[in-house]
Amino acid sequence: MTTTISGTVAPGFEPVGEAFREAFSGHERMGAALAVRVGGAPVVDLHGGVRDVRTAEPWQADTLNVVFSCTKGLTALLAARLVQEGRLDYQAPVSAYWPEFAQAGKHGVLVRHVLGHRAGLNAPTRDFTTDELLDWSTVTTALAEQAPLWQPGYAYAYHAITQGWLAGEIIRRVTGMTPGAYFAELVAEPLGVEAWIGLPPALEPRVAHLTVGATLQALIDTQVAARTPGDVDWPDRAMTLGGALPAALVSEHGGFNDPRLHAVEFPAAGGIATARALATIWSATVVAEGGVRLLDDDTLDDALRVQSDGQPFFTAPPPWPRWGMGFQLDSEARRYLTPASFGHDGAGGQVAFADPVHDVGFAFVTNVMEADDPRATRIIDALRGCLLTRS
Repeated sequence: MTTTISGTVAPGFEPVGEAFREAFSGHERMGAALAVRVGGAPVVDLHGGVRDVRTAEPWQADTLNVVFSCTKGLTALLAARLVQEGRLDYQAPVSAYWPEFAQAGKHGVLVRHVLGHRAGLNAPTRDFTTDELLDWSTVTTALAEQAPLWQPGYAYAYHAITQGWLAGEIIRRVTGMTPGAYFAELVAEPLGVEAWIGLPPALEPRVAHLTVGATLQALIDTQVAARTPGDVDWPDRAMTLGGALPAALVSEHGGFNDPRLHAVEFPAAGGIATARALATIWSATVVAEGGVRLLDDDTLDDALRVQSDGQPFFTAPPPWPRWGMGFQLDSEARRYLTPASFGHDGAGGQVAFADPVHDVGFAFVTNVMEADDPRATRIIDALRGCLLTRS
């Protein structure tokens, strides 16, 4: 089956468009979108495939997609802006803004530990239900009461879902606004883009239906088979929160296919956006977009200092990622455009980032979730070649 691709590609960027088309190879029932901006101007804006495999409804230019951990990059942007304005200090204790957080030996946890995945709270010690995840205070209260799983600051482990509530509550305490409301005021509305942390219910019909691809399902099956009965699988709990979410983060009607999860705020994994919106947001961190520059150079210098890399606390095979103050940095685990690139990828193949060397904003989103996934990487490789040719 031939996938219909729509959109525009500027002269000189044809290899990027071809790499996007090739991403559908072996995924004929996939939907995806790609947006690339250079110097504040669009050079690639493409979409294709199906929005919902159950109905074969085509992916449209305005189709929205859950972007999973790309949302962490947006939350890091909010924190960086507060630092830029002198309202937040990366080096300050979390309890300076959120006094209740000092419980259970967490008085020494710093803001940078939360953003750099070093807070020791990557997974909950209690089981949550899906319904409990819909209530912000239920989760933040539980995390404030929980003792860390290791000495904060001395090791890292990916806070796959919990980081959103941790960073989000800091943002809420500083601004008096929920993270989604602050994101709308600071980012989405000034840039005029379609991106939300907490989707208005009226837009639900535009959200793509997510499916689990073969490599992701195989990875989950392998992890389940390798599990030792009676031992706590902390990385699994980091994703499932003790059963509130499926291991793949989606099921036919559950996980992040559940409209209730779209409507509430999950600042670590629940952002919903178009690729065009994400590319514009990331572009606006390095150049002015319509007169809007979200972060200045000094702020970026501070925010991109490496906080975590190398072997994590819970043993995992290399390659390993790197993080700054919540921003995912270029590494062997996630190769971006240049070593100076920053952003965040997301479960299943989502990738969004900025590059200050070439003034790029980039976003690739898809509704077929894979684990062994070269789709976005090949597109980025093609983009790198085009930019080097131009320069």
